[in-house]
Amino acid sequence: MELIWLEDFLVLAEIGNFSRAAQARNVTQPAFSRRIRALEDHLGAPLFERTSKGAVLTPAGSLLRQDAGEIVHRIHQVTREVRRTGRNEDATLLFAATHALSFTFLPTWMRELERAAPLGPLRLVSDSMQGCETLMLQGDVQFLLCHAHAAGAGRFMPPQFSVKGVGADRLEPFCAPDADGAPLWTLQEGDDGDIPYLAYSPQSGLGRILDATVLHRPAASRLKTVVTSHLAATLLSLARDGRGMAWLPRAIVTDDLTAGRLAPAAEADWNVEVDIVVVRSNIPQTVAAETFWSLIDHAILE
Repeated sequence: MELIWLEDFLVLAEIGNFSRAAQARNVTQPAFSRRIRALEDHLGAPLFERTSKGAVLTPAGSLLRQDAGEIVHRIHQVTREVRRTGRNEDATLLFAATHALSFTFLPTWMRELERAAPLGPLRLVSDSMQGCETLMLQGDVQFLLCHAHAAGAGRFMPPQFSVKGVGADRLEPFCAPDADGAPLWTLQEGDDGDIPYLAYSPQSGLGRILDATVLHRPAASRLKTVVTSHLAATLLSLARDGRGMAWLPRAIVTDDLTAGRLAPAAEADWNVEVDIVVVRSNIPQTVAAETFWSLIDHAILE
């Protein structure tokens, strides 16, 4: 059995669509389908039922899913530990953080933690949510800092992973103002007319949260996507330039609101409260990583 087959299986089990799962794995759909079929042939059982609504796990697939994530993560974890031990890097904290949090929340949060104890060397990778998830699942990082929402189930569930809330943020719809300071577009129930929408790509965790919360509302059908990006900073720049409306983390728009470069584009019921969380694997980590995890507990209790 090849490791890549299990990785493909887990992505398809989560997404439930061969085309989108192949895109997430950066392979063509025929090649992806062949690898899933190879895994089924190896195990001697169908893992998915191909239906008009997508790929649905069979009983055998559900059984495999219970342990496949742990198997894949453990293999990557051991590989990483061996490599790091060989390079004598046990004291280095390996972090992945989504782009928006890397430039807003992370620096301040780190300074607050360092008031209690020195953190030591840190290796940080800033990426999209999908990129950070891949690093975490492959064991290339010990911790992941990201936004989360109860309505958007993530890939890091117990007992394989632990999640701690360390902060809060809010996604709010904004656009550029007109000459009088009023928003160029407003999103309200009962209004009509298309609104140019600056959307998050499927690689973005913020996009997943919006899909699971406000974008299913009838009034959201007025939103017509004109630009897609996984970077909140890109959508912020485009919104500021009058290209459309975007849901943006409150933490990154403060200066623009003060300067009058952005205006709220909807009532408060279109806002989405989100958590800022740290994720780790429950597989034992290095002494430095376990000490850091305990430090987070201490900071939360304070």
